[in-house]
Formats: sequence, C-alpha cells, structure tokens
Amino acid sequence: MTISSAARETARRGGAGRVPQRGASVRVPHHPSRHRGLRAWMRGGGLSALLFLMPMLVVFTVFSWIPIGQTVLMSLQQTNLVTDPVFVGFDNFRTVLKDPLLWTAVRNTLWFAFLALIIGYPAPLVLAVLMNEVRKLRGLYSALAYLPVVVPPVVAVLLWKFFYDAGPHGMFNTVLGWFGFEPVSWLQDASIAMVSLVVEATWAAAGGTVIIYLAALTRVPPELYEAAELDGASVWRKVWHVTLPQLRGVLLITFILQIVGTAQVFLEPFLFTGGGPANQTTTILLLIYNYAFATSLGGDYGAATALSLMLAVVLAVLSALYFRLTRSWSTS
Repeated sequence: MTISSAARETARRGGAGRVPQRGASVRVPHHPSRHRGLRAWMRGGGLSALLFLMPMLVVFTVFSWIPIGQTVLMSLQQTNLVTDPVFVGFDNFRTVLKDPLLWTAVRNTLWFAFLALIIGYPAPLVLAVLMNEVRKLRGLYSALAYLPVVVPPVVAVLLWKFFYDAGPHGMFNTVLGWFGFEPVSWLQDASIAMVSLVVEATWAAAGGTVIIYLAALTRVPPELYEAAELDGASVWRKVWHVTLPQLRGVLLITFILQIVGTAQVFLEPFLFTGGGPANQTTTILLLIYNYAFATSLGGDYGAATALSLMLAVVLAVLSALYFRLTRSWSTS
C-alpha cells in the first residue's frame, strides 16, 4: 500500500497514531495567523494611520503620478495641445538627440553645476561655521543670511540686473570705477556670463542651507572641540577633524540636492540672459521651455516632455548611484 507524503508526516509526528488508508482525506490544520496579523495590525493603529495618510496619498497621486503618466504618454505623441495628438513612438526622443543645441545645453548645464559646486557649495558651510563661532548677535546674523531666501526670485533677479548693469552706473561697475577699472559687461560677455549667474544663484539660495548647517552644528558634542583645543588644534584643524566628520551625513544630502538643483536651473538663464549671449547660457530646462513655448501658437510639447523624461531618468540614475557609493561612508 502506498502512503502519501501527508500521511507519512502525520504518522511521523504521531498526531493521529495511525496511517490513513488510501483515498482517505487528510485534514489540514487551520492556521489563522494571517487573520490574527490583520486584526493585530488594525488594533495597533494601522487602519487609523492609513486613514490619516489617505488624503496625502490621493493628493500625491493626482498631482504627481497622474501627471507623470501623462508626460510619458505625451512624449510618444506629436502635439501642441491645440490640434489632435498624433502617436509617433520614439520619434520625439530621436529628434531631441539630433538637435545640436541639446549638447550645447548639456555642456552649459554641466558648466553651471561645476561652478556652483566650486562657488555655491562651500559658501553656506563657511558662513555657518563662522556664525557658529560668534557668541553675540548670532540670531541677527542667521536672519540676515536667510533674508535672500525670503526675497521673491523674480525680484532678486531684477535687483541683480541693476547690479550687473554693463554701464558705468551699474553697482558693480561703480565699485570697479573707484579703483580705476573699466566697466565690465557682466551678462553680455560670454566668458563671464555663466559665472555671474552662479554668483546670483548662490546668493539667493545659500541662506536655507546655512540654516540647515547651523542646526546640524548644534548636535556636535562640545567636548570634541574642547579635546581638540587641549591638543593645540588650530581653527582649520578643528573644522577638518571635528566639524566636517560630524556633518558628513548632512553634507551628503546637500551635495546631491545641489547636483539635482543645478541640473534643473532655469530662472537665472531665462530672466537674465534668455540663453545668450550666443546660447552660452542655454541650459537643459531653458531648452525644454523653448521646445514647449517657442511660439504663441503652441510649441512641440512632445519633444519637451521627451527631454524632460530623459533628464529625470539621468538624475534618478545619478542619485541612486551616488547613494549606493556613499552608503557605507555616511553610516560609518
């Protein structure tokens, strides 16, 4: 007589004391663990948390995931949002990749990101360290550092346009005139136009990062600085061996935010130079804008969304690679 595997298991455990005959049904014990887990999750507040999260999930779906899906669909169409869309497949991607202005925009965006990394990334950290050493009026200095963030971006650009006036009465050229220098075409000279944009962007955005660094510096144990002073460490050595290691988690986050932000720079090139002179300040987002709104009758939204998706994918890959490479360093 052949004994089934279920019968063997039952006989081995001795649960029934005998082997069922062929054709006899074996009762499988009921394990209500799943039901108990669901009830425990509900009693533990899981359902309440889900109800509280539901409005946020709905808003995030309506205003994020649905537009993303529409963007993917539009990138496969030829449309100006006026006439009926025509499905063209990946033709929009091929059109964008063949555009010679794309590689100019990529080069300019990388140049802006590099300049922002050299000028804009260390500036908030230096200001935060200096203000952290100040014992009096620290709140006033923090407010002054954050003040540019409060200024509306368009107002800030208009203000700096006056500073960058190429005439002798522009603010910066007036200061140069005090020392006998000739006026400089800050925004009209292709060699320094991008540097001028980076300086203004750093001034406008550094205040928020300064506040983040100041908050992180409050968590640095004071005894570490006291031990460094007892060892005769200079200010530079205290910053290098105490401050920076204690802030490395925050520095890693601000670094990737800096890269993502500079890759999406639009306001400064659009309002300051319009991409000029000679397309030397045309960035990827400005090119997307030109694709979509080049004419008053409606531009090529298919090409604009295709380039937007390409930029999003590149930034997502770079972010994932960055966090993977710095995972061990950030937690050690």
